[in-house]
Amino acid sequence: MNIYTKVKFSDWLRKTLLFIRRDPMVWIGYTLFVAVVLVISRISFAVGIFAAVASLFVGVGVAKYADLKYAETESSVGLMWAIKKSLPLAIIMGGIVTACWFIFSALANILNGQFAEIANFFFDWQFTDKNLHRAEARELAIWLYGYANITLIFVLLMVTTFASWYSYPLMLFKDYSWSQAKDAGNEQITNHKEALYKTLAFLIFEAILCTEITPFLTPVLYVLTSVFMFVTYKSIFEKPEAS
Repeated sequence: MNIYTKVKFSDWLRKTLLFIRRDPMVWIGYTLFVAVVLVISRISFAVGIFAAVASLFVGVGVAKYADLKYAETESSVGLMWAIKKSLPLAIIMGGIVTACWFIFSALANILNGQFAEIANFFFDWQFTDKNLHRAEARELAIWLYGYANITLIFVLLMVTTFASWYSYPLMLFKDYSWSQAKDAGNEQITNHKEALYKTLAFLIFEAILCTEITPFLTPVLYVLTSVFMFVTYKSIFEKPEAS
């Protein structure tokens, strides 16, 4: 019998927030890093999407590092270990999402006869006086991070459609293949469907809010999603810490 069959979204949310509070300096630092990374899209949309996706999944590795710091057994791993471990797979995921986005974008531009826009996907310098000198700081944040929230929604939909919510951490921490991770993840999803759907709805809703209302919280949302992915994975596929 699976002791986690009655897990609730509220349990996952509480554990996620407590997990972040346990080592706030790590997450403040990573949030600031993500905040800088996400502005790359205003130079190159392709590189921006790639960097956003990679930083999202590297965050899962950082969460593993933060978890090991407080494990009962002493751990000698450092932050660079987490980055080196998660970066190769995160790069692959970023490349896949960027390629898919380019295909959809290119097809749309071809159908609309806007062939010049295809090249702009790879390089489009937008740091001009007109864009930077906006009336309000919130407008500037919307301009800088608007695409990142759409990217996050796109990633969540792609992951849950073509793999599973648990696929990335399973491949990263248990060395599962894509198909193994998808099967193992989908098997657990049937047992935790309600909690998972509420988790996805919560993250997508927050991403929608960040596109217009709370754009400054976009980097925070990326970090929150990374930690959510690790905490939910840990609660299902790893033994809980002894109390």
